[in-house]
Amino acid sequence: MATLPFQETRQEWSRRLALASEPCPDDARGPRALLLLREFLWPLEPVKRRFSSLEVTPARSPKRIMLLPGFGAHPVRMRWMAKQLEKAGHTAKSWGMGVNLGATADRFAKTEERLLDLYQRRGEQIVLIGWSLGGVMARELAKRHPDKIEKVVTLGSPFSGSPRANNGWRAYQAIAGHRVDEPEIDTVLSEKPPVETVAMWSPRDGVVHPRSACGRAGERDRAIALRCSHMGFVLTNEAVAALLSELDRA
Repeated sequence: MATLPFQETRQEWSRRLALASEPCPDDARGPRALLLLREFLWPLEPVKRRFSSLEVTPARSPKRIMLLPGFGAHPVRMRWMAKQLEKAGHTAKSWGMGVNLGATADRFAKTEERLLDLYQRRGEQIVLIGWSLGGVMARELAKRHPDKIEKVVTLGSPFSGSPRANNGWRAYQAIAGHRVDEPEIDTVLSEKPPVETVAMWSPRDGVVHPRSACGRAGERDRAIALRCSHMGFVLTNEAVAALLSELDRA
């Protein structure tokens, strides 16, 4: 009997390895390998920030914001961005969990509870800012609770086209334990939430294909092109300046 848990664990890891080894459909391609390699230079972003300026002015209409990290990322990755938002007068709150290990039904339910808690504290609508997978989850929250959400801003989020049009889907399937095109929640990822939805994307993204993050007309209200890497969405002056401008948009 003592070997049963071990056998079950072994079978589960074999299943996850098989998910990670699935072939990629011919019509799904992630960004070029060179762009992916550049993503590993993200520790240099704080140094590069010193050679450019970021003007943070008081927000015309301060927002209550919930930040959702990308797949495999801890909220600490968005801490610098959160500080700039708060410097402008916004209130930035974390999603309330640690590393984002996939949009499983249980994790999504806990994220939903966090949103409802933040809303009920003051009864004010929340702006959701989601990086990568966090943006996909933010869109789904807005579909379920449009009355509680003012706006959704996605940062390099793969909501359009094939869910395998990125360089992270194999790792996602291995860690989350389900196929990217078979989510544990009932949804159509490309369907636009019934609230203002803005997609920020970059042709220099080394993880998510630009077309997947930009989306098509009807899948989002507006798309904003940046020139940063995937990691740069939460680390660069350019991305934060665009975000602050978007939050001040009437």
